[in-house]
Amino acid sequence: FLYIPIVVLIVQSFNAGKSRAKWEGFSFRWYIELFQDERTLNALFVTISIAVLAMIVSTILGTLAAIGIHAMKKRPQAMMMTLTNLPNTMPDIVTGISLMLLFIFTKVERGYWTMLLAHITFDTPYVILSVLPKLKQMNKHSYEAALDLGATPTYALFHVILPEIMPGVITGAMLAFTLSLDDFTISYFTTSPLVQNLSTLIYSKARIGIDPTLNALSTLMFVALLILLVIVNRRTADNAA
Repeated sequence: FLYIPIVVLIVQSFNAGKSRAKWEGFSFRWYIELFQDERTLNALFVTISIAVLAMIVSTILGTLAAIGIHAMKKRPQAMMMTLTNLPNTMPDIVTGISLMLLFIFTKVERGYWTMLLAHITFDTPYVILSVLPKLKQMNKHSYEAALDLGATPTYALFHVILPEIMPGVITGAMLAFTLSLDDFTISYFTTSPLVQNLSTLIYSKARIGIDPTLNALSTLMFVALLILLVIVNRRTADNAA
């Protein structure tokens, strides 16, 4: 039942006419018009570029933070895990408004870079939570053994720890990319009307009427996110096993 509206949207994206009540034939018309819309293409570029950059930065930060948290004693570790889980449990609207107020207070002009910072902020905890289970599964004496055999801390990090936790790192990176790709609420509060990603563009277009190209755009986003989520879920299941 929950997927019926999505199925209707996908079917309507191939409707040759504008009417949603009448089928006027199968056509790729709205997909063609979609890729001829400069505003949509700009929003697509913003969406993908921010998702990729946020994924890279949050993966690096999250992996290093997870290694640091794993090395802590129980009490500081429990406190850091609480702080890590807090952004995940907080409603997106609270996070979005908080970041907006921070940018206003610090007199930072909202736009591309503030949206990127916001995406890195909410992506990083998910990377930490993806990497930590692999660290707990790793033999805790492997790093010390590498040092005893003459490896430097940096060499041991890249050749002992990272290969062991790489499945968790990849899962966290893909999860960060997926979350950034379809975020709306936080993006809406941390950018300006001059810089829009696909979710904010869809919202602004829907306010003045449903354009059939939105059906095509939503279909492409749904398919892309579905593929990514399937891959993430498969990797998460493999890591748990």
